[in-house]
Order: sequence, then structure tokens, then C-alpha cells
Amino acid sequence: MLRIILENKYVPMYRNLLLKFILLILISGESSAQVIQELNSGGDISLRGLSVVNDNTVWVSGSKGKVGKTLDGGKTWKWMTVKGYEKSDFRDIEAFSKKIAIIMAVAEPAFILKTTNGGESWKKVYENNAKGMFLDAMDFIDNKNGYVIGDPINGRFFIAKTIDGGETWQEYNRMSFPIPDSTEACFASSGTNVRIINKDRFVYVTGGVYSNIVMGKQKIKLPLTQGKETTGANSIAVKDSNTYIIVGGDFSNVAAMPNCAITSDGGKKWTLPQTSPFGYKSCVEYISGNTWICCGLTGIDISNDNGENWKQISNVSYHACRKSKKGKKIYFSGNNSRIGVIN
Repeated sequence: MLRIILENKYVPMYRNLLLKFILLILISGESSAQVIQELNSGGDISLRGLSVVNDNTVWVSGSKGKVGKTLDGGKTWKWMTVKGYEKSDFRDIEAFSKKIAIIMAVAEPAFILKTTNGGESWKKVYENNAKGMFLDAMDFIDNKNGYVIGDPINGRFFIAKTIDGGETWQEYNRMSFPIPDSTEACFASSGTNVRIINKDRFVYVTGGVYSNIVMGKQKIKLPLTQGKETTGANSIAVKDSNTYIIVGGDFSNVAAMPNCAITSDGGKKWTLPQTSPFGYKSCVEYISGNTWICCGLTGIDISNDNGENWKQISNVSYHACRKSKKGKKIYFSGNNSRIGVIN
């Protein structure tokens, strides 16, 4: 029927109407795939930690010692205040199941805690009382191997590794990493300024007056806005060993550019998008194929061409975005206890 109507030269009006109808369906389908559903909001917690085990099991963490968990895709949430850490700010969380998760409390002293009973109790697996200590982010490549990064102490970034699922942490020799520039640090904005490439290799990005990517003993200046303590890289996402995207900007001037950089050769050369994300961004996540997503104070943007062009799909502010490790959903967390999802 469709072929007959389109080929009938005597019914151009119906042909045009049908083409418009088909186009409307296609547009509607594309838009529905990018609708952000708000699952929780209205509280007073800043949620920067976010870990998505599967499409239904999601953990979040944030200020005032709070941790949240859903087992039904966000229909209901269980909220916990970690006993003894009521004033802590848990800026990052890594969850492995509905029972097992690790949270990171950022500063002076810095703590890493682990639960194996769904958050009913937490065990302290790491503590650091060093002056100026501030943890920024964690990343795990599996349920055993992970890294945590913190701001410079005594002239070197703090980095520690676990090989037993966070039960113990071993600090790296700081002298083996490049010396950070003056006022260079990491932003604990979304738990994503360190990413593991493989079990033997990880990268991290920095901000401040200077903004770099550090890969082993190599440090490369990034083509992002920098020069102030509020500028630089906030987040890195990794597609494969060669393809990374970094986002950031200036959280005190959300319109500052450039705010995004792309590499396809493992970080040797960086380029800027043809169409950048809109405004300051605190998190970027690789989805699949050529699709990436990022979020920040200025909303959510998506790219379907490996970061060359970005389109804003929401102006709602979120700190972090993470794709399901074993599924397709994308979750978001932000201020005011806000949590969202793209199904």
C-alpha cells in the first residue's frame, strides 16, 4: 500500500501527507529515546556519586553521609545515612551488586568504606589523615581491580590501587608520576576524572590554572579553557585504548569555552568538536557505537558521531551520568537529590 500511494502520480496530496506522517513518526521515535524521566528530587542532598549495576540496580551517594539505592529501576529508593559519617561528603561510589558497594569520603580525613550487606553496615577499608588530603574519584575495571585519585600531597597526586575489590588499598609511589603545576588539582565533581584503560594502564585529567591529561609518566596539556582555579577538565570517558573524550569548562562562568576535547590516537593529539556541548560540563560517558553523553550545570548533551557534534536534549542540571554496566539505561544524579534516567 505504501509503494502504491507513493508511486501514484495522481495523488500527490496524499503522498505529501504520508511523507509528513512518516517523518513525524521518525522524529517522535528519536525524541522518545532521549526523554529524561525524573525519578527522585526535592531533597537537600548533592548527589555526585553514581554507579549503575544493571538497568534496575542503581546506587547513588552524596553529601550529609547519604547513600541511596534502588532495585526496581527507580520506582522506589532506600535512603541510608552512614552511621558515624553523617557529615561526610561521599563524592563517588562503585557498586558491584545489590549487596556490595564502595563509597569514598573526600577530605581530612579521607575515608573509603565498603558494604557487603546492601548498606546495612559499612566497614572502613581505608583512611588517610594527611593535611590537605582530598580524594576525587575512583574507577574499577572489574569487581577486583580499581584506582582512587586525590589532589596533590607534598607535590604529587595521590594515587592508590586495590586488587581485592577494595578490601585493601596500596598507595603508588608518587615520584613515578609527573609533577603537577601550581594550583593544578582534580575536580571531585562526578567521580570520572580517572579512567582505567586496562589492568596495567589508567589515565586522569586535571584542572585549575593548568589542565592536563596524565598517562603514566607523560603529561599533555589539554585544549580546554584554563587559567583560573575553577577551569579545566572535569571528566574523561574512554571508548577504547585510543578514543577518549574530555569535558569541563569553568563552573564559575558556565559559558566559557572550549569545554570539550577529543582524541583518537590515545591522547597524543587532541581536537575540538565542530559543535560543542552547551556550557560547563562535569561528566561525560561513552554509551555505544559512536554515541556519547555528557551533563553538567547547563543540562544534558548527546553526540552520535564520536563527539564531533553535540545536541542539548535537556536543560536540567545534573552532576553525573553513567550507563548501566549490564544493560542499556543511562542514569543521572545531581543537586536537590535529583535522579534521572533515559530508558
